[in-house]
Amino acid sequence: MNLREFSKVLGLSPTTVSRALGGYSEVKEETRRRVHDAAIAHGYRPNRRAAALATGRAMAIGHVIPTAFNHEMVNPVFADFIAGAGDVYAKAGYDMLLSVVSDGDEERAYRQMASAGSVDGLIVHGPRTGDPRIALLQTTGLPFVVHGRAPVEPKDYSYVDIDNMRAFKRATDLLLDLGHRRIGFLNGIETMDFARRRRDGMTSALTARAVELDPELMASSEMTELSGHSGALSMLALPDPPTAFLVSSLIMAIGVRRAIEDRGLRMGRDVSVVIHDDMLSYLANGVEVPIFTATRSSVRAAGRRCAEILLDRIGDDTPPPVQETWECELVLGASTGPAPT
Repeated sequence: MNLREFSKVLGLSPTTVSRALGGYSEVKEETRRRVHDAAIAHGYRPNRRAAALATGRAMAIGHVIPTAFNHEMVNPVFADFIAGAGDVYAKAGYDMLLSVVSDGDEERAYRQMASAGSVDGLIVHGPRTGDPRIALLQTTGLPFVVHGRAPVEPKDYSYVDIDNMRAFKRATDLLLDLGHRRIGFLNGIETMDFARRRRDGMTSALTARAVELDPELMASSEMTELSGHSGALSMLALPDPPTAFLVSSLIMAIGVRRAIEDRGLRMGRDVSVVIHDDMLSYLANGVEVPIFTATRSSVRAAGRRCAEILLDRIGDDTPPPVQETWECELVLGASTGPAPT
């Protein structure tokens, strides 16, 4: 059954049916639900080329990844975000255009996508300090949503982020309440906005408790198992080693746990660890009892929400910016305990 035939069954125009399946806001919710239910009942799957002709849209969403961040392509955090966003795209009849470009070539890629009309909107990944992409995209007219935030002006852009600063302040306060005063911090690359906010959260908690900030207990690097292992091993070899670690990802924390065991210590008894958990599908933080005490927020849910906001913006000519900052849950696991005497 093609679009025209399916439209006749419903007594609607092909354009209305395409827009209803695409989730456009100008189509009444009652009509969208009716078309969606009929599509399931008749086993109808929209032909994207036909939908593009009917709506004047490309029926595709762009994701631009510079080669400097090629590691993101195999990063389970990125994969879970894409899985969440892709689920929303598929239900709305959209394809995903993933473009890997040379370093410094993002501007050309964005302008080309806008001028060629190859995508209807974009998701911006990994906002960073002084990020030029937001101002650039505002000049192209392409709808976009940022996963995270960037400290840029003006701030009138749509984003979905977690409250990184509050999450890591709470995590640090937990360790301080347990009596830890030597806390190692293994963070992501601090030109990235999320990492900067996490550092600010930790340092603000230490400052509020008049705990000295030791530069030897601070490390910033790509969030890999190897960097977590080497960073923790170096700190544990100090004359006055940390009794706890605050770690920016579950992937790094696996390396931290290995380093603790390499030193003949036991995580949760001799050295405590608190992490951030993105609730990854294929790298779970335990099943019934969390392995690591963690600040927790689903990156897959963030992918879904970014996609929903973007599709709504595509279907609305003058939408106000949508700005969501999610609170993180703090869950207790087996990795934390009182500071050793």
